[in-house]
Amino acid sequence: MTTATATRPAGARSIADVLAEARSRLVRLGPLEAHAAWQQGALLVDIRPAAQRALEGEVPGALVIERNVLEWRLDPASEARLPVAAYDLQVVVLCSEGYTSSLAAASLQDLGVHRATDLVGGFKAWRAVGLPTTGGRSAP
Repeated sequence: MTTATATRPAGARSIADVLAEARSRLVRLGPLEAHAAWQQGALLVDIRPAAQRALEGEVPGALVIERNVLEWRLDPASEARLPVAAYDLQVVVLCSEGYTSSLAAASLQDLGVHRATDLVGGFKAWRAVGLPTTGGRSAP
């Protein structure tokens, strides 16, 4: 049995590097800031898969777009876009803990949705400060 080597090919980056680069482009929001932005018209998008939402709970009223179709639904140039998709739309992406959402928000920015950002700490941080949630089987 062979094991993977730690030698990176030229140009390869670690996920830590990719995450740091993504976050360097975002104006990330804490839970209270994200809630305020949402109340003022930002689109709050939950990208967690159904099983994770069932376990952890949900933000009532957040738009659910699972991660695997996010770009197609929010790219204003996509034939599969949602009616709300627009280049100037403020989008706040949330995942469970705020890692995947950073990558997703940066990807939306790459598509020209320049006001895309994410929620620091994700759903768990949202719930921890007492913002509205429903359902879930995991303890807060």
